[in-house]
Amino acid sequence: MLMPAVSLKNIIKTYASGKVKAVNNVSFDVERGELFGLIGPDGAGKTSIFRILTTLLLADKGEATVEGKDVVKDYQVIRNKVGYMPGRFSLYQDLTVAENLKFFATIFKTTIEENYNLVKDIYEQIKPFNNRPAGKLSGGMKQKLALCCALIHKPEVLFLDEPTTGVDAVSRKEFWEMLKQLKQQQITIMVSTPYMDEAALCDRIALIQNGTIMSLDTPQNIINSFPDPLYAARANDFYRLLKNFRTDPAVGNCYAFGEYMHMTMKDAHNTEAFIKELAAKYNAEDAEVKKITPVIEDCFIRLMRETDTTRASLNEQAI
Repeated sequence: MLMPAVSLKNIIKTYASGKVKAVNNVSFDVERGELFGLIGPDGAGKTSIFRILTTLLLADKGEATVEGKDVVKDYQVIRNKVGYMPGRFSLYQDLTVAENLKFFATIFKTTIEENYNLVKDIYEQIKPFNNRPAGKLSGGMKQKLALCCALIHKPEVLFLDEPTTGVDAVSRKEFWEMLKQLKQQQITIMVSTPYMDEAALCDRIALIQNGTIMSLDTPQNIINSFPDPLYAARANDFYRLLKNFRTDPAVGNCYAFGEYMHMTMKDAHNTEAFIKELAAKYNAEDAEVKKITPVIEDCFIRLMRETDTTRASLNEQAI
């Protein structure tokens, strides 16, 4: 069996003298050539995990390896094997595009020409701006320059921490197309994102909240594991109906989701007809109800509530 490209075992990281647990006993493997997503909101622990794996931060407990090398003992070797694109644009803003690329190539004792096939598609998009200071680029172009610099030395593993945060929808789509092309070159890619819709673009994902992995599987398997029928509903007075449904004893969970509210019933036998009758009881005008297929965000919300319920129960037992 091939050794995983990335491996974490019981990683714990705390801040504020142990009062804040950012990473809570996290364990998982990322296989070679895999596009792996770490999915969760701000403050979930994603950046701490990435910084530990790229040897920029020491864990309090646990072990982690990248390409079989220990992140503590072999940190110098790892730094030559990985590419890292932090969530915040961190290139030299007063240097031009060309100067940034040359600088990072020189650090890794290589040139753009040497690994041109790897960065060609990205480089050709930023080449017209070679003489522009990096700080003057648009968000999408900054993103492409940062990715190009992270790839300049042909890394075996690429870590991308929230690479599409703060860029427009077109740039987000272009970026994921670039990742698909990079994956074909057998580079292991680990990407974090708060955008649930990007989860479906990964081979496997880990859903993380409050430093804890709630679920780890393929996006489709996580969706398939959603245990209850899910319904979408709306009416003219949306928020009044939402409030009524949330307090109704027949309703399991109910939450706003765009122009609809998504909901589950405590009794799985209650269908659209029952929910329409329920809406009529609350005098909802033009009520619409339909059964839907869950998406990753629905799964995340369900798992988050289950985790919160379990934590609250444990706290009561401790008291």
